[in-house]
Amino acid sequence: MATWSNFNLQNSASPLMEQIIFFHDHTLIILIMITILVSYLMINLFFNNYINRFLLEGQMIELIWTIIPTITLIFIALPSLRLLYLLDELNNPLITLKSIGHQWYWSYEYSDFNNVEFDSYMIQYNKSTPDNFRLLDVDNRIILPMNNQIRIMVTAADVIHSWTVPSLGVKIDANPGRLNQTNLFINRPGIFFGQCSEICGANHSFMPILIESVSIKNFINWINNYS
Repeated sequence: MATWSNFNLQNSASPLMEQIIFFHDHTLIILIMITILVSYLMINLFFNNYINRFLLEGQMIELIWTIIPTITLIFIALPSLRLLYLLDELNNPLITLKSIGHQWYWSYEYSDFNNVEFDSYMIQYNKSTPDNFRLLDVDNRIILPMNNQIRIMVTAADVIHSWTVPSLGVKIDANPGRLNQTNLFINRPGIFFGQCSEICGANHSFMPILIESVSIKNFINWINNYS
């Protein structure tokens, strides 16, 4: 989860989030190089007086400053397209989780099991304990097995919401009348927090998402106890 005074991205808990962080660093290096080059040229212009009475055109320099940005954009676009297709790739999911956005809570259904569905409300501040995170903890957590491909089906019952878990690299809109799909692969156990990040109303930030990643054995035990 995000902590105070942290300027970095959250630690990744999925291969997709690792790729997103790599792409972020790759693009940031290119932007820093461009910023340094442009700053150097502008400082040079302030302290030098370039005058050429006979200069009418500069086709070569115009060719250069057209080609170099094009090559730079290609170096950004190719990894971006690769990542875009990786985010949509879904290969033999083990479990399907359906998430339905309401004002102001989420409902979850495990479509592969009978009678496994529940609402997930934020724990009120006056009812929380020292073990709870304020405005992030919920009464019913999402339990998912790690090291398995998971399909997430997202929709909404009233207005547009957004199912977002930063440490897993997931952000997908929940639209009324539409079923969106994304995938998860959690590579370590833990508790991962998210929130609704859409402008669905005054209280959209009070719709926390809490995923608890466990081993497949513990997940099966949870399913058996729930049923």
